Amino acid sequence: MAQKKQYPLRIDSRLWQALEKWAADDLRSVNAQMEFIVRKALRDAGRLPKEQEEGGAS
Repeated sequence: MAQKKQYPLRIDSRLWQALEKWAADDLRSVNAQMEFIVRKALRDAGRLPKEQEEGGAS
């Protein structure tokens, strides 16, 4: 498994609340939901490295 990078994130409280609800609805942690969202955005933009396309949280 690839090593995880820790990154502190400042986020608007309303955005955080929406993210928490979305994560709960998808039975994910907020961290896993953020990784899912970023991975999808990178894939959709054609910027996800090929070795990353198969793995990762879903």
